[in-house]
Amino acid sequence: MRSARKSRDRSGVLCGIRTSWNTIGDGEFFCEECGGDRNYRRRTGRRRLTLLGVPVLPRGETGPVIECAACHTHFGTEALAHPTTSRFSGMLRDAVHTVALAVLAAGGTSSRTAVDTAVTGVRAAGFADCTALQLIELVEALAADTGRFLPDVTSGGAALAIELHEALEPLSPHLATAGRESILLQGARIALADGPYSPAEREVLGTVGNALALRVDDTERLLASARTTSL
Repeated sequence: MRSARKSRDRSGVLCGIRTSWNTIGDGEFFCEECGGDRNYRRRTGRRRLTLLGVPVLPRGETGPVIECAACHTHFGTEALAHPTTSRFSGMLRDAVHTVALAVLAAGGTSSRTAVDTAVTGVRAAGFADCTALQLIELVEALAADTGRFLPDVTSGGAALAIELHEALEPLSPHLATAGRESILLQGARIALADGPYSPAEREVLGTVGNALALRVDDTERLLASARTTSL
């Protein structure tokens, strides 16, 4: 029994597979193992059968893999689809800003309460220097740009949907349901700041819910809840 076990152990040491890695690129990514942004190396490998530690026969290629420069864990290349912390923050900030502009464009900027509510949300998202004047000027500039952003039901609705989808869809897969609902509710608070939803505001908020991959009935439930809370 003992001699047989020694023989198996010896054969495991004598023969094995070794991978020789080659770095073909690098960058920064979000490492799930470390739980934060880290540098990475994009690597491919060649596998070889080894005898007594010496490579003797090729056994094909492997990879590419993403190797964390800190913990050296290997991930599939799909790990690069996860935004870094800094990029995610920028995406979230831009999404909230776009929703605020869209709702103001739909309801108008004559209500100081609505504009101030939008400013509060945009500042909380990361644009600390945002002012009411800046938002008003942006809405006016967008309206002057052949109406491409304003939700004119007959002509601008499709253009507005494109703007919102471009800002929200890349972010949605990386947000929990509560996070996606929070963005919609922020838009609802802006719309309700000066009274009940207008048809144009409802249209915009429905587009926001769709772009955030929320079900239609969930969007309606959230909008109704926000209306009740604001009373």
